[in-house]
Order: sequence, then structure tokens, then C-alpha cells
Amino acid sequence: MLGGMPDRFLRRQLVTAALTTNALRPVPGSWPGIPAMFAGWLTSELAPHLLAATTADTLVQLTRGHRDGHAGKPAVGLAVASIAGLSYLIRQAEAAKDDVDGALVEALGEGYLDELTKVHTDVDMATPWRQLAMPFRMQNPEVEVLKDIAYAGRGSSRGLLDVYRRAGTPVEGAPVLLQVHGGGWTIGNKDQQGVPLMLHMAARGWVCVAINYRLSPRHRFPTHLVDVKRSVAWIRQNIERYGGDPSYVAITGGSAGGHLTALAALTPNDPEYQPGFEDADTTLQAAVPHYGVYDFAGASGERRALRMRDSFLGPRVLQKDPRLHLEDFERASPLLRANADAPPFFVLHGAHDTLVPVSQARCFVRRLREVSHSPVAYAELPGTQHAFDVFPSIRSAHVVRGVDRFLRWNYARWKSAPAGG
Repeated sequence: MLGGMPDRFLRRQLVTAALTTNALRPVPGSWPGIPAMFAGWLTSELAPHLLAATTADTLVQLTRGHRDGHAGKPAVGLAVASIAGLSYLIRQAEAAKDDVDGALVEALGEGYLDELTKVHTDVDMATPWRQLAMPFRMQNPEVEVLKDIAYAGRGSSRGLLDVYRRAGTPVEGAPVLLQVHGGGWTIGNKDQQGVPLMLHMAARGWVCVAINYRLSPRHRFPTHLVDVKRSVAWIRQNIERYGGDPSYVAITGGSAGGHLTALAALTPNDPEYQPGFEDADTTLQAAVPHYGVYDFAGASGERRALRMRDSFLGPRVLQKDPRLHLEDFERASPLLRANADAPPFFVLHGAHDTLVPVSQARCFVRRLREVSHSPVAYAELPGTQHAFDVFPSIRSAHVVRGVDRFLRWNYARWKSAPAGG
């Protein structure tokens, strides 16, 4: 007992204070960055739930303390500090609405929203509090999911995809969004990431496709990218039967999926990545990478990019020595593949990302804006960790709605262009 308060309350507040502190100021360094990311990610995105639990716990302990004549000031002081920190995290998450909208205004122009609201009445950025009450229950009765459709003909789970589309009312000629999961090119599954965005877009009439792809170390890069492009070829040939428009395909993904998203968008119809289907059209009409890895070759010269290349990408993903095969790393780097014909991009990254430093996104966006003829939107989200969009949260809800605005704006522009071009 400390000051009459139960030791377990003090221990809970020590843990909560440590989690909150790490979310506000993540532990630096490459290896500490991994546990710091997981702890900071969950604390930041679940800050309202942790705030409610901490407040309730503290009130119960104060009531008991006053009744028993004990103050428990150290533990209560920690709780008050955590409550203040968690409240700040919530305000920061709510500010993502302005961060995302500001990025769109900068890239698309002040009148972009006026263009959207002439056609759509559901592009608001209000926080869906009811949905956020149960963040891990990712379901929408308005959406049906068709599971485990083969796109590669290999008969394995890595060659399967899921289709998300609006339930009930038949969908026809809908724009298509392809979701590519992350997981460091070594783990991950099609139903683990991007689900909030796909449910949102499918409910609004889009057809969304989530794919698995072959993983390292069993398969080395560029097998992952080949599978992404194979899925695009499948969409072109088959998506009409699911209600989609094969002529409009946007792509999104996070982390390793962000890397594959960017690289697929920047290398359309490249025969190097289309073995056996070289004639397939793999052009993409928009790209929305989240917290992606853009510098495989360490071309930026940044220490963490070089360390990732030498300690992970080389031995595990490309399975080559960058000192002997640097060109292969360069071809795998979206940073070095940016070009004038890139489709419109919306790049999102957290300023507190301890797995993939935000500097990679800054370099990539700067290079894209230098050479691309298409709009390049960039939202850098303060206080935000890696994987911020995996489940519904205040921040991810605003990001989903911002991506919705970007995609629907781009689709409308694409449709109005001559010959749908």
C-alpha cells in the first residue's frame, strides 16, 4: 500500500503513464522503435477508450480513498497526468480532419470540395462516434464480401482475393479500389488491413478488391510486385462480373503495401514485372500509399534507410547484397521511379512513425512533385504512428473520409476527361 491506495492501482497508473508518454514522445532508435510503435499505435488510436478507463478507475479509487481516509497522491497524480496526455492525443487525432483537408486543398485547389458536393451529399468529415465505440468490430451490413477468389491460378491462399461491394442493390460500372496489405513483405493477409476504407468505399458504390500475394523469405522481390500486377490484370479481365469498371482502378496499401502501391503505380506495363502476361494493361488511375517504404536503395543517404536496406531488405526481401546489386534496389525504390506520367497520388504518413521514418515520405513527395504532371497530395499527421488506419479510430475515420474525397474527385475528373483518359 502507498498512502493507503492499493498497489495495483499505482501499477496500473505507472503502465498508463508509460504508454501515454511513449505515444506523445516515442522511444527513439531502430530496435526500440518496434515495441515503441506497437505501444504508441494502440495508445494513440485507442486514446478515448484508455481515457475513459483511466478516469473511471481514478474516480473509483478516489471514492474509496476518501471513504477510508487515504489520499494516494502519487498514483492519483500519475492518473491526472495520463488523463491530460490522453486528452491531448484525442485533440491531435481530431485535428487530422484539418490536416487531411488541408492536404487536399493544397493539391487539388480551393474549389475541390465544391466540385464534389455538386454530385455527392456524403463527403462530410464528421467523427462517427457510434462506429468508434467498438473499434475492432469491422462490419457494415450495407457491404457484402465475396471471399477467396483465385486470381493467379496457383491454388494457394497467396493467390486469392476478396471483393467488397454494396449489398442488396446491384452494382454496375463502379470504380475499383485495389487494397494491398502490408507486413514487411513477409507476413500479412488480405483481411487484416484497409478494411475500414474498403467498407466505407463499398458502401458508397465502389467495388474494392483485397489481395494476398506471395511473401518473403520463401519468395524474393519482385515476386510481390508481380502478384500485385497480376491482380490488376485479373481486375481488367474479370471485375465487370462483380459490378466494377475495369477501365478505372485505383490502388492503396500501407507499409510494405504502401511501397507496392507506389511502385505498381509508377511502373505500368513494365514487362520486367509481368512475366507471362506482358501484354496486360496494368496502368492505375490513382494511388494512395499509407506510411510506405519509398527508399529501398538508401538513395536519400539517410542512416535509417541504409540500415533497413542492409539489415532487412537485402537479406530478407531482395535476398541480394546491395553492395553488389545496387541497381536492383534502385529499381525497387519508388523514390527513384517517380516520373512525369505518374497518376494522381495521395501520400499519408505519421510524423511519429518509428518503423518507417516520415523523412521517406517527404523525400518521395518532393521528388514526385518535381516531375509528375498529376496532382500530388501529402498529409503528414502529427503525433501519428505506423498502422494508424488498421481499425476505426478518430484519426483513421478522418483519413478514410479524406481518401474518399480524393478518390471520388479523381474519378469524376477521369470520367470527364476526353475518351475517359
